[in-house]
Amino acid sequence: MKFVIITGLSGAGKSQAMKSMEDLGYYCVDNLPPALIPKFTDLCFHAQGEIEKIALVIDIRGGRFFDDLFKSLDVIKNQGYNYEILFLEASDEVLIKRFKETRRVHPINPSGRIIEGITKEREKLAELKKKAKYIVDTSNLTSAQLKEEIKKIYIEGVKPDNITIFIQSFGFKKGILLDADLVFDVRFLPNPHYIETLRDYTGNDKVVRDYVMKWPESIEFVEKLNDMIDFLIPLYIKEGKSQLVIGIGCTGGKHRSVTVANILYERLKDKGHRVIINHRDSVNAFRE
Repeated sequence: MKFVIITGLSGAGKSQAMKSMEDLGYYCVDNLPPALIPKFTDLCFHAQGEIEKIALVIDIRGGRFFDDLFKSLDVIKNQGYNYEILFLEASDEVLIKRFKETRRVHPINPSGRIIEGITKEREKLAELKKKAKYIVDTSNLTSAQLKEEIKKIYIEGVKPDNITIFIQSFGFKKGILLDADLVFDVRFLPNPHYIETLRDYTGNDKVVRDYVMKWPESIEFVEKLNDMIDFLIPLYIKEGKSQLVIGIGCTGGKHRSVTVANILYERLKDKGHRVIINHRDSVNAFRE
């Protein structure tokens, strides 16, 4: 019997994750009091094969009942039932934005500031996060992308490291990325914008990619960039970082940055990393 506990920060996407698990054939229960987990697990196990996959959403909405979670997990482990934890989180800024957009109060601090509730919740969930088999940071994920991440883990059997790499191309003239951990400026590369036959294309088009990458400095830069990212990723994972945002910028965000971002995305994807790419300022240049 496959048994998954979905937990994490309020506003991080647990409800969407549960819907995704339902689509994958899991029998899902939301906000089950932790004290009932052993009995519920035993009932499912003895359901004569009718229930093979279970997903429970457990979080601090249970109030004081949440404190029973670790005791209940010890009980089912002693009973011989294996489980794994999927932990969802997001940055403070993104969580605050989501709460404000939905006009919700934070469940752990309903009469106070949202950020105070988030801080308290992070502290309360710290030990549970350490027990998680998978940690997914949803800060830069759409609902469709979160669903795809869950599919990769629980259907395709992909076991990525607990870090999601976001690559985003952008144009400096429209503003630098505010949430990037690393920003690389590729404005020193030859600009296709000044080639009339290339101006209306993007870095997703072969003709532009071929032009940008035909120069020795382009090839050398991409190789050095790739080496640097390879060096940094294990260090970020060791630090416990759950997401890495890499910005690649050129003047308009249409040609050079898109080309380099695509190449970096492809190389990291080929190495088995969990990578998502977005081209902020290039029309029709979005890729999954």
